[in-house]
Amino acid sequence: MKKWLIALILAMSTSTSFATETAMSVKGDDGITIYFARHGKTLLNTFDRVQGWVDSPLTEDGIRVARYLGEGLKGIPFDSFYSSDAGRQRETMSVILKQIGIENYKLNELSGLREAFFGGFEGGFNKDMADAGAKQLYLKDATTLFNQMKAGTITAEENQNALAAADPKKMAENYQQVKARAQEALYTIVKNAQEHGDKNILAISSGIAMQIMISDLTDDIAKNKPLSNAAVVKIIYKDGKYTVTEIGTLKYVEIGKQSFAQK
Repeated sequence: MKKWLIALILAMSTSTSFATETAMSVKGDDGITIYFARHGKTLLNTFDRVQGWVDSPLTEDGIRVARYLGEGLKGIPFDSFYSSDAGRQRETMSVILKQIGIENYKLNELSGLREAFFGGFEGGFNKDMADAGAKQLYLKDATTLFNQMKAGTITAEENQNALAAADPKKMAENYQQVKARAQEALYTIVKNAQEHGDKNILAISSGIAMQIMISDLTDDIAKNKPLSNAAVVKIIYKDGKYTVTEIGTLKYVEIGKQSFAQK
């Protein structure tokens, strides 16, 4: 092969995005649907504390909403199940599957599905971390940052990089670090699904990790908005492409809640 052709191929391969690379490498299936859900509300969520790699159990409210989600997901023939090694994600999956009626299952744990690591902010108050991040973005305060996050005008990339830069311990993950491992986990899920013929997958992760995972897979501004506990992000892989069809939906929780009310 001529040298100029080899150089051209190498140049093209290095400029290809992660999403394109993984889509090309696992091309050829009939369609795989992945339901990513954020874990249920936890003790640290209730105390408004930073919870990245630090962990805490679900509260009674968190368990109840996870049960609603499980009820709302009934009827979907799930083939495989994923979470990170965080207890809150594993517990959420357990509650959901118990409600669905699935007892014997294998939970595949991928560390790439962990929440972003917030370094020196871990366990502290969310407001203090947000204040520090706001300063990096030249915003007035945490309230201003939270309002812009809710409006979707601050991207997941801007937010995570600001928090990483503000971390007093200089240990927090930046956007690219979270994106690399989260999308690698997504790729692994799709690859495993193809190898085993799985079509519907349920995965439990965390809010910011899920936002960053889909940050370059869709142009929908909803990708920048915070995800509620038990909210679902639905991703379909087909014909070599990832399509994000639902972002932060609580419809499955609402369906489950209505079903409980009718019993």
